[in-house]
Amino acid sequence: MIHKLVQVKDAMTTDNYQFADGMMTVAEGIKLAKKHNVNALIINKRNPQDEYGLVMLADIAKEVLAKDRSPDRVNLYEIMAKPILSVDPNMDVRYCARLFERFSIHLAPVVANNEIVGMVDYINMVFSQAE
Repeated sequence: MIHKLVQVKDAMTTDNYQFADGMMTVAEGIKLAKKHNVNALIINKRNPQDEYGLVMLADIAKEVLAKDRSPDRVNLYEIMAKPILSVDPNMDVRYCARLFERFSIHLAPVVANNEIVGMVDYINMVFSQAE
């Protein structure tokens, strides 16, 4: 059987994340995520040498709600993951899935020319296998 080449760019989405400033409060981040119906916030770089950060709604639940911290008093930078693993749009989704498994992640930004161009997750990788 010959495997059909499916690249990350074929499985990524461009509408399931939103950019945010790390100084925003978690409450502001929640409002932004709800307004745009996304489950991930990409925290902008502070300067060209900086790295992107990532806050997922699950992070807010684990780091703020479960710990009884006030969403109005916690900033996104306090709970973000940084640096984040990113993937190339031309990577085969099989290798992307292996990378996710190896590092225990379930979504990653897709980066081309040092810019985030999309987001890929397990669900979209699996759906990309349907013809």
